[in-house]
Amino acid sequence: MSSDPAPTPHATAEQVEAAWHDPKLANVLYHDWEAGTYDGKWSISYDERCIDYAAGRFRAAAPWDGRPYLRALELGSGTGFFLLNLMQAGVADRGVVTDLSPGMVSAATRNAEHLGLEVEGAVVDGEHIPFPDDSFDLVVGHAVLHHIPDVEAAFREVLRVLEPGGRFVFAGEPTTVGDAYARRLGQWTWKATTTLTRLGPLQGWRRPQHELDESSRAAALESVVDIHTFDPADLERTATRAGAEGVRASTEEFAAAMLGWPVRTFEAAVPPGKLGWNWAMFAYHGWQRLSWLDEHVLNRVVPRSWFYNALITGTKPR
Repeated sequence: MSSDPAPTPHATAEQVEAAWHDPKLANVLYHDWEAGTYDGKWSISYDERCIDYAAGRFRAAAPWDGRPYLRALELGSGTGFFLLNLMQAGVADRGVVTDLSPGMVSAATRNAEHLGLEVEGAVVDGEHIPFPDDSFDLVVGHAVLHHIPDVEAAFREVLRVLEPGGRFVFAGEPTTVGDAYARRLGQWTWKATTTLTRLGPLQGWRRPQHELDESSRAAALESVVDIHTFDPADLERTATRAGAEGVRASTEEFAAAMLGWPVRTFEAAVPPGKLGWNWAMFAYHGWQRLSWLDEHVLNRVVPRSWFYNALITGTKPR
């Protein structure tokens, strides 16, 4: 939209100070700050690896008969990871990527253009979606609900813009138990890596101090933008109160999260490009194997609230 605000990739000290008391401003500043490096930080791509991952999350959350949804909306799209890969997988035909961060919307629309996908972009607050009633047959999001102050209001808006019978699918939401152990693993990994790389033989593995300091400031602001963690049953009740039907929450990544969080933290603590292709394959295939263990073994014996990621789906009543 032409009236969308410009990104703020370099926030002033006054803006950062204000963000500590304003979660929405914090989300804008943090994600504008991260927009240029976000895909690399989270190993996001638009090739077969992430197409399969996005489609897998969709199928894990919701039934799908293989026919594309005609018009899809993504809330909190970031750089477009979820919707753009779902479109490449044939889940959706046309799409709109939205985010509270102008920088992320710009990144997502650039990615869509490079992929040749028919996508519009708009800066949108998930509690006040500026589209008419019954505009979409699918609304999706990945790791977005935990950034929205009023999750029930967001669900109500999602249901309003969905056509009757339309479906929403949200994935990648942190559970309360999972977030606790993931953050602890990340903190331990960051401390160990930044301490050991001070030693002479390992200094070549150390990022410049100003980059480490910037990452630490970003991590501190992340504590403001990550507003919620979820119990799957509570998340189901929230969506149902908002008016959804057929609501179902599932969870994934228990053993996989035990590997994934230390791996991602270690990658962020060492110079870009230092680890190489073999490391990337180790991380990816290790995550795949542990995800198989989670899906086929551990989800039968471990409570769903202990898994790291929550997924939720439901429909608008006809």
